[in-house]
Amino acid sequence: MASLTIKQQTNYTGFPKAAELIEIEGAHALEASDRALMNTLLQHAHDSGRLTEPDAEWEISFSHLRQSQSKHGSNDRIKESIRRIRRVEVKIAYTSASGEARVLESNLLNFTDTSEEDSPTATVQFGIPKRLRMILARSNRWGRIRCEIAYAMTTKYAIALYEMICLRANLDRCIETIEMSKFRELLGVPPGAYDRPDNFMRNVITPAILEVNGLSDMGVRIEMVRKHARAAAHAVMICWWRKGPEEMTAATQERGRSKVGRMARLRGQVETVSGGPEVQAQVDTELEALLAAMRAKEKEAAA
Repeated sequence: MASLTIKQQTNYTGFPKAAELIEIEGAHALEASDRALMNTLLQHAHDSGRLTEPDAEWEISFSHLRQSQSKHGSNDRIKESIRRIRRVEVKIAYTSASGEARVLESNLLNFTDTSEEDSPTATVQFGIPKRLRMILARSNRWGRIRCEIAYAMTTKYAIALYEMICLRANLDRCIETIEMSKFRELLGVPPGAYDRPDNFMRNVITPAILEVNGLSDMGVRIEMVRKHARAAAHAVMICWWRKGPEEMTAATQERGRSKVGRMARLRGQVETVSGGPEVQAQVDTELEALLAAMRAKEKEAAA
């Protein structure tokens, strides 16, 4: 029997987040702070060992949530994030016990109960919908997510891309092609937003790559896939790799710095965060070979 996500333990590489929650659709209403906060709530629930209990509910202090999210003394921002998380409705693709592919439409939280006063002992109680917990109980694919990395990111697209890479980090392959509309859904791009290729690249792809490469322990590269030079991109090719010690140290140091000016700093080191010259050369060679092979196949199919 395949290993189950709920049986995995949180460790220094992160908590095991089920693939079904990493690859959700319809989460475009969530901001970066919401996605990061949801990871903390999920880790808290996972580490309790009670995800499969019928009436499981959880409680976590605002002081714990505030440590990671903000130095702001009020709980107002956290409460706003919790409200957005509770209200959003997402689509979760999964395989049933009988092997049937299905899609659950659900909220991520079915209730929240918060302390009214901002006291040192203020808490939030929350529940995860039963049907969603049933899916998590059967999940056997996961990515290890480090909450501190998600909190360090300023764009929700970077968090989504980071989680996608973590889910694939231990695969035999290190490259994957994803159809464009699917990729946009996985990143949480709102319908109709950034439809122009230049806007999509400038506002979604480039900032996400900068933050994943500059703040996480993974490196990533994304190429647009076109049927010919003048055609619109119909897919993306993602290549990922684990960073070396020096690059991981640089990412850790950057996470410890202020978010003010972070994107400018990351743009300044965009050429040096990809694992060093040897790793970059290997990635470039493999990527170009795969792109050439894909173009050749497309030409054969079109002939």
